[in-house]
Amino acid sequence: MTWTMMGGVLGGLGLFLLGMSLMTDGFKFAAGRALRGILERSTQTPLRGLLSGALITALVQASAMVTVATIGFVNAGLMSLRQAVTVIYGTNIGTTMTGWLVATVGFDFDIQKLALPAIGIGMFLRVFRGESRAGHLGEALAGFGLFFSGLDVLKGVFGDLGQSLQFTALSGYGFFSTVAFVGAGFLLTVLLQSSSAALAIVLTSAAGGVLGLSDAAAMVIGANVGTTMTALLVVLGATSSAKRVAAAHIAFNLITGVVAFATLPLLLKFLDFLQHSFDLGAGPATELALFHTLFNLLGVLLLWPLTGTLSRLLETRFLVGDADESQPKYLDRTLTTTPVLALHALTRELARVGKMTRDLAREAISSERVATQIFQLKRETVDRLGEAIGEYSSRMQQSNLPPILAEVLPNALRVSRYYSEIAELSLLVGQAHQQTTELEHPEIQTAIHAFNSRVVRLLSSIDSYTPEYPTDVYDGEMKELQGAYQSLKSRLLRSGTEGRLPVRRIVEQLDNESNIRRLAEQADKAARYLQTLLDYLEQNGAGAKGPENSARAS
Repeated sequence: MTWTMMGGVLGGLGLFLLGMSLMTDGFKFAAGRALRGILERSTQTPLRGLLSGALITALVQASAMVTVATIGFVNAGLMSLRQAVTVIYGTNIGTTMTGWLVATVGFDFDIQKLALPAIGIGMFLRVFRGESRAGHLGEALAGFGLFFSGLDVLKGVFGDLGQSLQFTALSGYGFFSTVAFVGAGFLLTVLLQSSSAALAIVLTSAAGGVLGLSDAAAMVIGANVGTTMTALLVVLGATSSAKRVAAAHIAFNLITGVVAFATLPLLLKFLDFLQHSFDLGAGPATELALFHTLFNLLGVLLLWPLTGTLSRLLETRFLVGDADESQPKYLDRTLTTTPVLALHALTRELARVGKMTRDLAREAISSERVATQIFQLKRETVDRLGEAIGEYSSRMQQSNLPPILAEVLPNALRVSRYYSEIAELSLLVGQAHQQTTELEHPEIQTAIHAFNSRVVRLLSSIDSYTPEYPTDVYDGEMKELQGAYQSLKSRLLRSGTEGRLPVRRIVEQLDNESNIRRLAEQADKAARYLQTLLDYLEQNGAGAKGPENSARAS
């Protein structure tokens, strides 16, 4: 291979990958909301989940995008794991469309007649329509053109290589040769982090005569299995839900790959049968695209009856993170490039922390004797979750956020800070109860209990508000609470001036009641700011409905 040929391979591959990236990003921003709607509506039955996963992946040429959206829906409680598994089946079928595009358009059509106008029109739309939907569709169209330009370069390079480079010397060792080519396809996908790019190289190599059909088929199997490494890398440190969805993807590809490897001679004979029976006249690229589709369909047929069993098995796995309250349950970093889904995860995590802190506050107020060590541990848990929320928000801000979302996202940090203050105040209230006794004044003690009970009821009502935080109602609640606090404060001070209670004891009680009042204030402020995030989701068609009464149950 000369330096010119090597440069052609690298350049063609670079154009191909750049085109795939632009297509994915363009479709994600132009049609992301619509695709999420389709996924949400089209997964009510396993068959519809399979079809929607296949069709969406085939249209947008981005299985990772569909998988990320699926993880987001599972995290949000909008989709069960079983539904997600069927979507994963569908995405694997949808990825075979890349092979068909390469085989049909790439070899039976003058690519430049399609690619160059697509790049020109696409970039015109992107430059002059900016961040609008038309602008992002233009970005996807330009990516489509670059995709085929890269393919055209690869086709030419491997056509030249086919005249001088043959792999027949590696193909005469039977089982071991097949294993070697499967491994080559696997490594190629891992190195490129794209099964589509690996397939393009394999198909153009076969069409150029560099690879024989059986060897290329073995590499296609390896490329299909190689996507499991991408899934493993993506979910490192991810949520339990993301790990389960990724595990379903890995299980499907591994099982499908093993079956395809074991039946490779039979599948090739079946392809030959189809070729002669229907006089297809197909070239190597088309035969490989058909092979890729065939063994993925075979995998679906094999695993379809086991979907329920696989889902139940996965539900029992990856429970360590769920058991540790200090670990985020919904913050999945794979979602940060999809703003609305990431915000959905963020609001659910905030809702979880909010419920945790309000439970802590109620316990601190209601218990006469509390274990301050437990309160300290819970406060540290809230602090760690607050740090995770801050890091997640920063990751979101580094992506291309819509302007309105960029304005409301800082409210997530405000909500997290209020929850941290609630945890700190709860610890102070708990310590005060540990160190002091009830006042020896029945009338004032009754007033204290009445005020504390009012705060507990308010915290409980915030727990269950739905469908939206009624600020007008809570304006009145908070005004009445402030009045009750001022009345209690006056009674305590009057008792001190009249000499009925020790001044030092009154000061301690006032400090404690002030902290309890602040607990209510912080909870109210957190709920109001959280509502701004929920309003954004509602306006963008991503209202949360699911287990635990959704994020609105905060």
